[in-house]
Amino acid sequence: MGRVRQTDIARVAGVSQATVSVVLGGNRTGVRLAESTRLRVLEAARQLGYADPLGKRPSHTGLFGICAAGPAFEAHQPVLAGIEAEAAALGKDLIMFTGSGRARLADGCLFLGGPVPAELLATGFPVVHIGRLAEPGSRVSWVDADYASASAEVLARLRHAGHRRIRRLRAPAGNLDAATVRGWLDEGVTALVVDEAVFAAAHRALRAAGVEVPGDLSLAVLGRPPAGTAGPEISGFEVPWRALGREAVRLLASVVATGAGEHRLLTCPPVAGATIAPLA
Repeated sequence: MGRVRQTDIARVAGVSQATVSVVLGGNRTGVRLAESTRLRVLEAARQLGYADPLGKRPSHTGLFGICAAGPAFEAHQPVLAGIEAEAAALGKDLIMFTGSGRARLADGCLFLGGPVPAELLATGFPVVHIGRLAEPGSRVSWVDADYASASAEVLARLRHAGHRRIRRLRAPAGNLDAATVRGWLDEGVTALVVDEAVFAAAHRALRAAGVEVPGDLSLAVLGRPPAGTAGPEISGFEVPWRALGREAVRLLASVVATGAGEHRLLTCPPVAGATIAPLA
């Protein structure tokens, strides 16, 4: 049928061409628009195979975009280092976007810390999300660390050491203090497994309660504790942040080249540490 234009989408969706332009442009001016209208336009664009909203952009720019929500650029420096290294290895240049409105200036875009806009998905634009997306039937390619397998391995280590009364501490930590820790010991808890996000609070509570690790209580963290944590090395696993960045770039290159979506999980190397003690 030749190149699909916004007027074709407008005809199929039963809206004006101006409405189509607003929707596909990400509604950056904040025009009041019914959600049902927006979704109807996106579905029409998808059905018609509208894949180049900018029209004049070259088929290949050699640019890969990075779009982050909130403070993601600051929070994910190791991931960004991996992205930079792999982009250089593949001969790609990088461009950072503070929003998704101009992401189509690149050949494809990496997303950190936020959802992928439906407007990009509707047009078939190549994207890769760094972090697992749990939406059923999601067409977004993503790469993430295999936290589930790494966490299961930590629990298996504890069970192999004889621990059966294991306390799991997830975020948020709540009212975690010395009395809480002593209560766990009174209940017969022999091991504590904490999420990385609440490790600092758990560590303070253990010290306040005078608990010796691993003499009184074995301890493992799902991830890595903050640098400079006092005491023996904490048992847990490494999150391969830099490798995630590199793998995300490789996956985006594949999506750009083939159009095929994919999900990839990276292994988290175990950290033996010295805070899991066998029960007598």
